[in-house]
Amino acid sequence: MSLITISHSTGSGGHQIAQMVARSLKLELFDDLRLQQEASKLGISNDDIRGMNEKAPGFFDQILSRKPEMYLEFMEALIYEVARKGTGVIIGHGSQMLLRDFDCALHAFIQAPETNRIEAFKNRNNLSREAAEKLIRKSDRERAGFFRFAFQLEGNDPGLYDLVINTGKMSSATAARLIVETAISEELKECSLGALDAMDRLSMEGKIQAALHKNNLSPNMLHFEVTEPGVVQIRGIASARQLKEQIISVVQSVPGVKEVKPDISVVDRAYY
Repeated sequence: MSLITISHSTGSGGHQIAQMVARSLKLELFDDLRLQQEASKLGISNDDIRGMNEKAPGFFDQILSRKPEMYLEFMEALIYEVARKGTGVIIGHGSQMLLRDFDCALHAFIQAPETNRIEAFKNRNNLSREAAEKLIRKSDRERAGFFRFAFQLEGNDPGLYDLVINTGKMSSATAARLIVETAISEELKECSLGALDAMDRLSMEGKIQAALHKNNLSPNMLHFEVTEPGVVQIRGIASARQLKEQIISVVQSVPGVKEVKPDISVVDRAYY
């Protein structure tokens, strides 16, 4: 069984390759649409992203452009929630970074020369070459900007990946076959119970941060830790008793939280 992340530059054929890999390995594919479905389970609602179209392609891009902090918090929770199953093919969204410390995840990056990407994008979307070129470069800038914002890294750094594949020199079918053969090799480990438990904890912590953000709470002086399944320890200080109680209430409302252990001192903000 395999846990695979596939990142790609626009026009390189990454989405098609991910579909081939998932189909070949009989794994679930977590593309934009599937991740949107998972996101709804984390509580993303129309009220959170008023004016955005949840059905449209680029839904997550809209959140990123309008509410980048909210995007990152939801995406952390979402990727860990998906990954804790131990199998699947995840396309993009920083998954290679969020899962970089787990040896059981295979990370592939699909790229191609800009001229190839422009031509492919032009043909697939029935665009002029000029329009395709502008959109490709805009996508590249936005992707680079996201990585610098979220991880202070460059997303095309080959050191982040186990496989870097150039579809300017091979077909999508060949690229998919390389990923599949690597994924099923004896060298690639399955996710241990310890790794899955860690992903479960990280997912819960991400859900908590996302819930606090949704409720316009920024508890900068508090630390949240999932000490065991469903149990959340909160340590730190709050500026008012009402704020303390509100934070505890929000954490208790997060799906999967069974118990909250607060160790919160109420201290006037002037003494922070």
